[in-house]
Amino acid sequence: MTWKPYKLDHEAQTLVIDHRDKKDVLTESHKMRIAVAYGLERFWGEHLRFEKDTKDRAKSEYWRAVWIQLGDILKEVDIELPDKQGEVKLNETDKIKKVSQQIWEMETEDRQVALMILTELCNSLVWWTQRYKIRKDGN
Repeated sequence: MTWKPYKLDHEAQTLVIDHRDKKDVLTESHKMRIAVAYGLERFWGEHLRFEKDTKDRAKSEYWRAVWIQLGDILKEVDIELPDKQGEVKLNETDKIKKVSQQIWEMETEDRQVALMILTELCNSLVWWTQRYKIRKDGN
């Protein structure tokens, strides 16, 4: 299998299209791009924050979908992402601790590669969001 970086753009486009009809969800693309600077562990935890409130559940699903997609992408370069299926829930303290620890214990090079790929994926999410976002006036 060979690495195809252009797939990131296509995968980002698919994520944006899949979530564009959910109220106020695509604004999260910009927040995702910012969150990358804080590291994998913080990016991963954002889906849990939104899980608290039913009005934010769609945002939680979007963050989780991006994490799952990142896990699929990283498989292609033999990097195992903790909680790659986004299965951990807010009320599962022991699992949260375990996943957080697994992220912290990733090899330095794997973490750097994962962050670089996540950065480019988020850049593409922002680009597609700007093209496909439905404005409040319906256009």
